[in-house]
Amino acid sequence: MKIICGLSLVLALAACGVETAGTAATAAALKKQELEQAQQNQQQFQQKLDQATQQMQQRAERAGADN
Repeated sequence: MKIICGLSLVLALAACGVETAGTAATAAALKKQELEQAQQNQQQFQQKLDQATQQMQQRAERAGADN
């Protein structure tokens, strides 16, 4: 009887460990996706900023040429 109780306890604890590992892996995958999305957002923002800066420079050059 003690052996059965001991085995049951070991199996229950092992199952908890598997669940914890699965949860940690899922959380890590979500964090990776969040990081990738943030990097894409940063790249898009940088491109838009570069375009706006270029447009401002072109307008300034045109304004200087008109004078």
